[in-house]
Amino acid sequence: MTVPVQSEPQRGFWASVREALRGSHQDYTAGSLNRSILLLAIPMVLEMVLESLFAVVDTFWVGRLGANAVATVGLTESILALVFSIGLGVSLSTTAMVARRIGEKDPEDAAISAVQAIVLGLFISLALGIPAGIEAPHLLRLMGASPAIVAIGSGYARIALGGCGAIIMLFLNNAIFRGAGDAAIAMRLLWVSNIINFILDPCLIFGLGPFPHLGVTGAALATFTGRSIGVLIQFYCLMRGTERIRILARHIYLNVPVLWRLLRVSLTGILQFAIANASWIGLVRIVSLFGATAVAGYTVAIRIVMFFILPAWGLSNAAATLVGQNLGARHPDRAEQAVWRTGLYNMLFLGALGVVFFIYATPVVGLFVNDPTVVAIGARALRTFACGNIAYAWVMVLLQAFNGAGDTVTPTFVNFFGFWVLEIPLAWWLATRVHLRAEGAFLSVVIAEGSIAVASLILFKQGRWKRQRI
Repeated sequence: MTVPVQSEPQRGFWASVREALRGSHQDYTAGSLNRSILLLAIPMVLEMVLESLFAVVDTFWVGRLGANAVATVGLTESILALVFSIGLGVSLSTTAMVARRIGEKDPEDAAISAVQAIVLGLFISLALGIPAGIEAPHLLRLMGASPAIVAIGSGYARIALGGCGAIIMLFLNNAIFRGAGDAAIAMRLLWVSNIINFILDPCLIFGLGPFPHLGVTGAALATFTGRSIGVLIQFYCLMRGTERIRILARHIYLNVPVLWRLLRVSLTGILQFAIANASWIGLVRIVSLFGATAVAGYTVAIRIVMFFILPAWGLSNAAATLVGQNLGARHPDRAEQAVWRTGLYNMLFLGALGVVFFIYATPVVGLFVNDPTVVAIGARALRTFACGNIAYAWVMVLLQAFNGAGDTVTPTFVNFFGFWVLEIPLAWWLATRVHLRAEGAFLSVVIAEGSIAVASLILFKQGRWKRQRI
């Protein structure tokens, strides 16, 4: 049954922007849908811009250390893609569950769900971080790193992989705020983390002032420090509470039924992102067949792409929150409308950006690295990826809509067939059999994303996600 949506007084665009940045008190299950999208999307987009700044700032400074240093970051980030998949998997189920409880006007159960998510995140952080930190040099070798890369990159990999819990918890806690509709808080916390990283990066890499000269290892330490301080502030904000959600002492206990529901949805969510992110490991492994310069060019290009793709994920996250809260409030038609509108806005943004990247690929890549060979490869990669921007835009929104409804199974199957049945075999065939070398791997990404977009659109229109229970 669809409950009628109440109207609300209209407000100006800039008034809404200011409200979004301050933190909105809007009920996202009622009133103007465009205004709801705006109020959620602005802080979520800025949050993702800030998340992507970690990678861009590191690449900017590490690029001054040479191709091997950049390749170290690229190979380590490919391994961290699995960590990101776990963080995103738990986060999306957390957002869906918290958003559903908030939509049902049940902040007590929302807080209990948040606590179970934190417990799960802390356990995963320890289980992953300890062995990954110890085995970091061996993992670099498995990724095809040369002895020179292993020699200069082991310290970076140990800190980045061993401290992966900071990534998981930062994602997870911000997912709680997003699900509750407190997107502005998540945005502000990442400001703090990024300012710390921005200051520490050059100091620790080059040994400025009283800081030690750590080279590429300093980039990992700066990022870990910034993220960890951000996590501590997140815990403080959750305990102090917001208008929508607050964790009190009575909420801090193991609620096995809630934890099990969260884990069940998280497992398919983790698998969903593991399938997608592990494909990037397979891709960079294929690219590594053509040398360190190819990996470095790919690394710079993908960092630039991610800097702008992550803000687009911010729009997608807004769709996920709107779907979750409106399904909880029994407004399935409003939830569907939110997805179509958000997808249109995302397509316009990434489509325009794709044109810019295609035209100005070489100077954009040249901002991050000086080696002419690396710049040439990176520019080819950036132009190729730009051709898939419209497909990326719809894939993000549609898959996040499924996730926001608590249906993590559908995106998992779509990702498996798109990335592992299509993309990786196609990348290998184009690179080695058609002799397109690294360009073949880049081209396979665009083809796979286009296929995933079509499949997601067909499945979304079938509407089974509206009946999902969580």
